[in-house]
Amino acid sequence: MSATKTLKTVIDFRRDIAPIGSGLAGRSGAASTWANVSAIGGIVIKELCRRKDFYVLFVLTALITIAMASMSFFNEAKIVRGVKELCLLLIWVSSLVIAVTTAARQIPAERENRTLFPLLAKPVTRAEVILGKFWGCWLATGLTLLVFYLFFVVIGATRDGHWPISESFQALTLHWFMLGIVIAMTVLGSLVFAAPSSNNTITFIVVIAILLLGHHLNIVALRLSEPLQTLLYSIYYIIPHLEFYDVRDRVVHDWGSIPWLVWLGALGYAVVYAGLFLLGACVIFKRKPVH
Repeated sequence: MSATKTLKTVIDFRRDIAPIGSGLAGRSGAASTWANVSAIGGIVIKELCRRKDFYVLFVLTALITIAMASMSFFNEAKIVRGVKELCLLLIWVSSLVIAVTTAARQIPAERENRTLFPLLAKPVTRAEVILGKFWGCWLATGLTLLVFYLFFVVIGATRDGHWPISESFQALTLHWFMLGIVIAMTVLGSLVFAAPSSNNTITFIVVIAILLLGHHLNIVALRLSEPLQTLLYSIYYIIPHLEFYDVRDRVVHDWGSIPWLVWLGALGYAVVYAGLFLLGACVIFKRKPVH
């Protein structure tokens, strides 16, 4: 990035965070923190719109729509459900890729472009930078999910005449909060690992391993001897169980919505784990020298 471009980015951020006449300099406490966080988050969303990720979203949405429309060629319920399952799988894969790759490059890109130095020179704390990056990535991912699920519900309803509003709403929110855990984990990883590529790879491996094997660890632990049994049980209770948020079968097979108290508890569970990862990121970033 050239010096002129860097200066323009800094000036644009300054205007976003403290417009002329806004009186932001006189604010204190939660209002000032939220203004900083939302301003940084807004820049993240604008960056995502300028990158190819945003256009890939529309291409994937179009492909999913075509796949759903192909159900008009079949009459069997099993085939219709199979296509729905394929569509939801594509939604999960694409949203996971967008969430991890977007979050992994935030802090390293700021360092590489030398925009982190003037950013921290403003009345912005390091914790606000972390929260702003998380908020921007999480909100951007939520918008992509909204588009995906909107197409899924509308096109699916035109095929079988069923509008699973409550089930889809629960699936959307659970999916979004699950991605909140993943994004917070990725932001933490961006401060631990040297390059975004290594952070991407390790995060993908961890997330996929949890989704596929997380709910089996306690069963495997029963077959092991000590101290491996205790170690595996500890891992089982420490890791965030992302598989709790996979309710695709309920949507595909029309099993109805889950109890709302259970849904609320799952959201709270996600908030706790995302908060822990963000707290770790804030602590590491506070102690980490900015080079």
